[in-house]
Amino acid sequence: MKVRPPGFAPDWREAPPNVRAWVTERGSAARYGALNLATHVGDDPGAVTANRQRLRVSLALPAEPCWLEQVHGVRILNLDRDAATPADGAVTSRVGTVCAVLTADCLPVLLSDRAGTRVGVAHAGWRGLAGGVLEAAVAALGAAPAETLAWLGPAIGPAAFEVGDEVRAAFMRRDAAAERHFAPNSRGRWQADLYGLARQALAAAGVRSIEGGGYCTFTEADRFFSHRREAPCGRMASLVWLERSADGQS
Repeated sequence: MKVRPPGFAPDWREAPPNVRAWVTERGSAARYGALNLATHVGDDPGAVTANRQRLRVSLALPAEPCWLEQVHGVRILNLDRDAATPADGAVTSRVGTVCAVLTADCLPVLLSDRAGTRVGVAHAGWRGLAGGVLEAAVAALGAAPAETLAWLGPAIGPAAFEVGDEVRAAFMRRDAAAERHFAPNSRGRWQADLYGLARQALAAAGVRSIEGGGYCTFTEADRFFSHRREAPCGRMASLVWLERSADGQS
């Protein structure tokens, strides 16, 4: 019997049964935990390779996840045709192709169409959100927005995410309604709600089914890495893929 790695299957109630997903956790209190999956954060490369192998074997993944070079941008790869390049999200219609993003305060967003024929994932830090990464991911998925399902994974919560005027201004330039997701604090700065900003962006793109949210990587130190709390640190992975259904279809 395989022992699953530290983490959980999202409570994504509206996702079709052939859509599979997993979100890893740190697994221990060490700086890089028991399951750091990032190669760019100063961890031993051999340990990261072993952790990735452990993840694939323990979850019986159909393939090695497509590990992206994330740059806080808005490029989304279509893994059915695109070669690996710097990007902050990926989509696929191929059974067995595993989309993945790495996070440690930024927001991972899983996507699927309601029919279970396409899935994707996006890395939505504040820069990506302000730039339109979720709108780009919805467009790349290729499903009608009303038939698109989204799930919001672990990110820094609004009580812990203090930002300056420049961050608020970046969102306000894009949509004045973003104002309601910034609360002033006693230091003359702002507490930003990534979850609220993501829901606003998805809704503006026409997505009606948005689940998940409510985590805080900064305060839930026993479960999650947080760059703001403990940099340098490890990264969690959020994975989504299509499994062949009982009738042989994707």
